[in-house]
Amino acid sequence: MATIPTPTGRLLRTPGGVDLVLTRTFPLPVEEMWAAVTEPARTALWFGPWEGDGGPGTTVRVRMVFEEGEPWTELRVEACEAPHRLAVSAVDDAGSWNLELRLSGTSVGAPGTGGTELHLIQHRDTEAGLGDIGPGWEYYLDMLGASLDGTPRPVFEDYYPAQKAYFEGLTPE
Repeated sequence: MATIPTPTGRLLRTPGGVDLVLTRTFPLPVEEMWAAVTEPARTALWFGPWEGDGGPGTTVRVRMVFEEGEPWTELRVEACEAPHRLAVSAVDDAGSWNLELRLSGTSVGAPGTGGTELHLIQHRDTEAGLGDIGPGWEYYLDMLGASLDGTPRPVFEDYYPAQKAYFEGLTPE
């Protein structure tokens, strides 16, 4: 039997609703992490490749290679402040998505190299659907970690539905 990964998501109240926040720390410098979350060849390893001219106000297409049918989806780049903040939005069959990645330096990592704390934030109007959404983000962030350290990719079925109750039970801080 597989071990269920420990969920890390938190829910924060905001003036417009709630933010689902997931955090990971990586032993790599911020610039290296920025490349891992923005370069198409690198994002292909954990999320999906993208094409287009990325920059604030532009729209790129992302192929969701780890989703059923590997669909393409359009993401509008709302903000791109290298190497610390990327905000994107999308509307698809599952609803509207307002996502933000924030990266900041930490003292984690090899001596002299530092590390990066990554916050994935999904800005939401309501708490509805968190049980379905949260496990997916946990999975994708662990996919990112596996792409960086060369470990085997996680298996989605270890996350969902096992983590569903955790996310449905979150209350805003």
